[in-house]
Amino acid sequence: MDFPEHFRCPISMELMKDPVTICTGVTYDRKFIEKWLITYKKKTCPATMQPVESLEMTPNHTLKRLIQAWQDGRKSKSSSSSPSSSSSSSPARNTRHEELVSLLRTIESTPFKVSPLKKLKSMVEIHGDYDDEMRFDFKKSGGVEVVIKILVQILADSGSDFSSFRASEEAIGVLDQLVQSPDPNGEVEKEEEEDHSTLELLMKPECIKSFTIMLQRGSSETRFSIVSLFQKMAKADHHWNHAIIKGQGIDFFKSLLEIVSDEMSGKASSCALQVLIDVLDASKRSRVKAIEAGAVSTLIELLPDSNKSKCERIMLLLKVLCECAEGRLAFIEHGLGVAAVSKKMLKVSSAATKLGVKILWLICGSNPTERVLEEMLMCGTVKKLVVLLHMGGSSSTKNRIIRIFKGHSNFWKKYPCFPSDVKDYLGLGHDVC
Repeated sequence: MDFPEHFRCPISMELMKDPVTICTGVTYDRKFIEKWLITYKKKTCPATMQPVESLEMTPNHTLKRLIQAWQDGRKSKSSSSSPSSSSSSSPARNTRHEELVSLLRTIESTPFKVSPLKKLKSMVEIHGDYDDEMRFDFKKSGGVEVVIKILVQILADSGSDFSSFRASEEAIGVLDQLVQSPDPNGEVEKEEEEDHSTLELLMKPECIKSFTIMLQRGSSETRFSIVSLFQKMAKADHHWNHAIIKGQGIDFFKSLLEIVSDEMSGKASSCALQVLIDVLDASKRSRVKAIEAGAVSTLIELLPDSNKSKCERIMLLLKVLCECAEGRLAFIEHGLGVAAVSKKMLKVSSAATKLGVKILWLICGSNPTERVLEEMLMCGTVKKLVVLLHMGGSSSTKNRIIRIFKGHSNFWKKYPCFPSDVKDYLGLGHDVC
């Protein structure tokens, strides 16, 4: 759900439920700032990095009332769109159109763009989410082109000009608020066609390069907006990922992995994880770059504490990365990969279990070291594979398990703990132990 930027908690990037202000003057959702300061024992303000000298938190009642009023306004959207109300609001819309056009002209002409861009973003935040006509008017008035022109200016300045950098951050915030996710039912309306044309503009090489620079150097809020835009591109165009991948280096993937690893913002982490899946699914070359950026190590370390949805996506990414020789080597070198994957099998979901078997099959099919095979036996992986072998389920999963055992049973059968029924099942006999 899109909502006004000043209603967003700087930590979670989600709508605040209980806004409180700390001694640095920044307002956060109480739940997340308490976790930051008390649970994680941090000593600085997440937004400003100033030292926090007091744990006192002051409830921001004014902001809470504004959030409530905005939510009430969304609920009354259907009633406000009736013929009688629309005719009465026409003068207000005319005034807003004139204000919008004037603001766009100011942004084009002034060298000091940050302040008018903030005002523009505020206008889009407050009206755009429930007023499709306002969003349509913005696009018809050339607003998208004006904002994109500011965004790509970062390329000319190479990110060295601070005012240009800040203007690009504000421009990205405007674009994220402006573009809505496509209708999942596939019903294309006038406004959605306009969104699609906007996304096509954003997928041009100069925009993608600008997004990449800001993804690496921008604030957490800006990086979240970029990832959000990438997700909207993915929903609108199945070939969007080819535009993203082209010309990207390791730093692009390092930035995505940083967001994936963000413990404080679950929403941003989830969005970045999905973008990573979409990007890696499209190109083998991108997988090698992600591996070089440390993707395998990062994902393995995130896996133990992941919930069902996150676990399945991490396992999917590990499977994709282990399809490359570089990915399998990184998995083996980490040391905890086998244990982390094995722990999730038969515990999270059938999808996670199937992905776990695929990962182990890929590892075992590429001449694993004795250390890896011993680890599979000692951490209970072999035992879980035996259980799966006797369970009903996917024949492809069972076939992979049989191949694992046939490939490495000569090593495992030396150990007394290797199950005798598996020896019989595979025709190994009982001549050892």
